[in-house]
Amino acid sequence: MKQLAVNDKKIGLALGGGATLGAVHIGVLKALDEAGIKIDCVAGTSIGALVSAFFAFRKNYDFIQDIALNMEWDDIASISISKYGLFDNTKIEELVETHLGKVEFEKAEIPLAFVATDILNGEKVILNKGRVAKAVAASCCIPGVFRPIELEHRLLVDGGLVENVPISPLKEMGADIIIAVDLSSGSSYEKPNNFFDILMNSYQTSMLSKTKMQTKGVDLLISPDLDDFSAIDTDQTKDLIEIGYQSAKQKIAVWLMGC
Repeated sequence: MKQLAVNDKKIGLALGGGATLGAVHIGVLKALDEAGIKIDCVAGTSIGALVSAFFAFRKNYDFIQDIALNMEWDDIASISISKYGLFDNTKIEELVETHLGKVEFEKAEIPLAFVATDILNGEKVILNKGRVAKAVAASCCIPGVFRPIELEHRLLVDGGLVENVPISPLKEMGADIIIAVDLSSGSSYEKPNNFFDILMNSYQTSMLSKTKMQTKGVDLLISPDLDDFSAIDTDQTKDLIEIGYQSAKQKIAVWLMGC
């Protein structure tokens, strides 16, 4: 079987950032599981870090889907206006620890890494040791929205600034085959109605060209058309999961035929 031939190699999965569009990742996980594709290492940026954390600790797509369908912005952000950001993201840490406990990277059943950005020098930081919950919060820390996270003597914000689809950590982990999920394929954004909308649109636009360049050459790129969806709407989760599933299912079938 072609699936078995693929599984003879080390397969890495990169889950990209995109705020609430990250529900797509759940559908992708379901499609990969149904296809019999075994993931040997996983990396995430921003919302991709949150999903990959649950996946690496063997939480299946049904488990992750249940969390996503019941999640609201209030579950991951609390108002804490300061000179660094509008929101405090300790709730993201609490969400992870509620479901996984105070786990560390070294205990993950699937090797795991996240990408964050050092806001002091613009460097990419690969997080792969220490407390998982704190690292998830750092990778999800949209600058100007959330307060930066102090970790490993650095001041960290969202990894999407440097690598929104985290390919490089998978290469460091020795992946022979890389499957990447890009949530930025839509070329248009919702008309902004407020400051937060403008900030999100600007942030996504700044990442677009860099992401296209960084994902060139991956073995399987899953990038569903998400033009009709907002990156800040938590009421679209179910539809996004289905789009992720259908898009991945089609791409996987074509890919396996050529393997």
